[in-house]
Amino acid sequence: MMKRLPPFSLPARTVALVLAAGALAACGGGGSNDPGAGNPDGSGAPLPAREALIARAKGLELNTPYVPPPGDVLEHQTAGYAKTLCSAVFITGLDPEVAAESVGYFTGPYAQRTRVGKPVVDRERREVRIAIPGGPTLVARQHGSQGCTTLPPGQDSVFFTPKAVRSTLPDAGTLPWPMGDVLPIEVPTGYDTGRVAQAVDAPFSLLDAYTTAFVVTYKGKIIGERYMRGITRTTPLESWSMGKSVVATLMGVLVRQGEYKLDQPAPIPEWQSAGDPRQQIRIADILHMSSGLRIKAPDDPDFDPTGTYPDHTYLYTGRVNSFNYAATRPQQWPPNTVGRYRNTDPVLASYLVRLAVEKRGEDYLAFPQRHLFDKIGIRSMVMETDPYGNFLTQGYEYMAARDWARLGNLYLQDGVWNGERILPEGFVNFVSTVAPAWAADKRPIYGGFFWLNGTGAFPALPTSAYYMLGAGGQYTIIVPSHDLVVVRMGFDKGERFAGAGLQRALTLLMEGLPRTR
Repeated sequence: MMKRLPPFSLPARTVALVLAAGALAACGGGGSNDPGAGNPDGSGAPLPAREALIARAKGLELNTPYVPPPGDVLEHQTAGYAKTLCSAVFITGLDPEVAAESVGYFTGPYAQRTRVGKPVVDRERREVRIAIPGGPTLVARQHGSQGCTTLPPGQDSVFFTPKAVRSTLPDAGTLPWPMGDVLPIEVPTGYDTGRVAQAVDAPFSLLDAYTTAFVVTYKGKIIGERYMRGITRTTPLESWSMGKSVVATLMGVLVRQGEYKLDQPAPIPEWQSAGDPRQQIRIADILHMSSGLRIKAPDDPDFDPTGTYPDHTYLYTGRVNSFNYAATRPQQWPPNTVGRYRNTDPVLASYLVRLAVEKRGEDYLAFPQRHLFDKIGIRSMVMETDPYGNFLTQGYEYMAARDWARLGNLYLQDGVWNGERILPEGFVNFVSTVAPAWAADKRPIYGGFFWLNGTGAFPALPTSAYYMLGAGGQYTIIVPSHDLVVVRMGFDKGERFAGAGLQRALTLLMEGLPRTR
């Protein structure tokens, strides 16, 4: 049995605040507690019964086969364990023993870690090796700016050439916030500083929550932040499915640049044969998590945890060409009819990003930094890939809490930064408005790769609030009515204890900040 380590003995490096409703936390990374999977969210109006969701979906289902992911389940889980341990050690800077205890539970389940050999951390090769008794040894290796990747079976390298991608911005310590990290002496006034201070402390009040970082911005300025000992404002932390909102943002950048339109059919190469029904799937349907593709995911209302290994997770751990795997799934429902939280859709959106960038002859691996992150002051992002160099930003990305606050403020500012429009007009409204297929299921909780507070999962916040969400309790919450952005990050180990602290923090912030819009 692995020993439990106290959170404040962690020899790590970064960040600050908030975890919300415990029932919501797992859904960001594909956990089984989707707030729309058949239970009331615990704080707002009840959502449809699980049976009703299943019945409606069955009535719309197409007659197509389901083919489960190939391979051994323990090998997939060990691939996920090795990758997240590699990232925790070589990107975040955690002690290996702490990382093995505390992070990466979604793709490398904690309960399965005692079934495999003790991880070997090779700092010279910058890799982690984990042996399966009677089976193969899984190797996850860092590939520079593309982070860590678990190597494919029988391979000692990946199938792409890693590229060094660094920000072109000056040192953040030389520039004022938000393009740098130098905070101004003057901050916005007219709010209760005492309540804000209490809010910043609330997520850290229970050690078992393992909160690593909490940042609060008001009117674009940082008015409070706190970090776990050993974590700093620049430490890249596991962010999980908050990365889906990054994928949405990159698609928004390409729409702004004229490469795509939201209402156009998605030009996925695998769908271009004559008569392929998937040609009816629009880019908007993909961003709305309503493409209708047939896979299994832990958030499905009818998901059987004792059944086959879910494709949703396999898209992280399969060590295959994830873009091709997602693109070759058949239709389960007509597009834009049933909303389901499934990784096929953000993976396909990432595929579209690569297609557009490479079609115009640009460097795909550098595109996010050059066309988004450099423009808004983000320096810490590490976007990891599959062995074929495809970004797995549906959940394999590491970024510091302040940088998540910067991304949240881009949305708070309607996609405009320093006078430059980064996202097209109307895009922020698109991602923060309930998706039609989810509305049809009477679940007003999902927009365009963003979650919505449509049923009051955060009771202290207005229903107009929306947020990025990742497994383990990763949140970037945007509250336009109060010009507020809240970032909370933490280790997987503390997920089920973190909700109370977040809800308390949000209540204090709403009590202490006036409405601005």
